[in-house]
Order: sequence, then structure tokens, then C-alpha cells
Amino acid sequence: MASWRLWRGWPPASIKARLESARTARANTDALEEEMTAAHGWDHYYSEAVIARESEGDDRFRRAQVALANYQFSDPAIVLAHFDPAAPLLTRCMLLEVQVLGLHYLCPAMVTRVRDEPDVFGFRYDTLEGHLERGVEWFVLTKNPQGDIRFRIEARWRQGDFPNWWSRVGFTVLSGYYQRKWHRRAHQRLSLLAHYGSTQRPPRDASGLTQQGVDVTFTHNSRRPWFR
Repeated sequence: MASWRLWRGWPPASIKARLESARTARANTDALEEEMTAAHGWDHYYSEAVIARESEGDDRFRRAQVALANYQFSDPAIVLAHFDPAAPLLTRCMLLEVQVLGLHYLCPAMVTRVRDEPDVFGFRYDTLEGHLERGVEWFVLTKNPQGDIRFRIEARWRQGDFPNWWSRVGFTVLSGYYQRKWHRRAHQRLSLLAHYGSTQRPPRDASGLTQQGVDVTFTHNSRRPWFR
């Protein structure tokens, strides 16, 4: 079952020990990705957006690629990723700290596939024992001949093992809202990282604001018609 705490996360030493333990954990489902359909009781959702356009001489795809591999697209106020950055991306173990209404849940996952081709880069992680969900999730960047850089997030999942009944109820009620919020912010964050890098501040207008945004398409195919 997922570890949880109220109001605060885990100290670094505890995270390190839990990460070592997660390396030997098993996947919490043995279903094949192509079998994870609504007809078989799985939720399927994806979001995508053109996050940047690369012209000759700039390096936006490469910056997005680095940020993607380092999981910098995730809003740490919702999902904070803990992992060893020196570990290779393929087989990398991560602890995803899900944060909702003061509750912190520690969910293990492992990168099981990597795509690294010309103008295509991404990875898939599989959920491990102790995750709130069961399933797989892809994060993929592509660049077309016109230079448009598209980011796509696609997941197939069903509920996993919850530490208590009220966590399961809360997940059922709130997960749709937080999923959409996290997806929107993931595309916005990766757009900023592709344009300006992780150490640069985006430009501001005369009012002191940054005018940066992308149009995100979110699609959810659920086994539960009311869950939108």
C-alpha cells in the first residue's frame, strides 16, 4: 500500500531508503498495454500540446528533452519526483510524491521503455507495488519538419492499493480535477523550459507579467461514463 503522511513529506534519509527498497519492487499489474482498454476496465487519458517551435540555430527540442528526462515538467506542488539523477533513464526508479489537500502519498514507479530517435524522445514508466494506481504512462516529445515541438502524455490505469478507505473515496472524487490541473501545468512548464531553459527567467512585459501559454487538448476515455 502507498505510504502516506499528513502536512509534510519525508526526510531525505527516509526517501533514500525507500527508493532503494523500491528498486526491487514488482510491477503492480501484469496486464499488457494493449489490453488496458475501457472494455477491460481501464481508464485511458491523454493530453497534448505544441509547446514550442524550433527554428534553425536554436535548441528548444534539446532543452525540452533534458527537462523531460529530469521530470522537470511536473509541478512539484502536485507531484514531486524523487530519483537518482545519475541513474540511466531506462530502468530508473522513481518515488512520485503526490500532494493533495495536505496529504502526501509516496508512489513508486520504474522507467521500462525509452524512445530516443531523430526528432522523437520519450519514456514510459510502469507503476510498482505500493502505487495508488496500476498501469503505465508515456511522456513523448516529437518535432515535425516545420519545427513544431509537440508534447504528449498518455496513461492507462486503474486504481491501486490505498492505505485506507477515505483515501480511496477522496481519489475517486478529486482525481479528475487534479489530473487536468497537473496536465495543463506540465505542458506550460515544459514550454517555458524549452524556450528559456531551467536556469533562465522568461521575459516579462511592461506590466511585469510573463505572457506565455499553450493550448492543451485533454481526452479521457473511462470505464465509468460519469467520470469526466
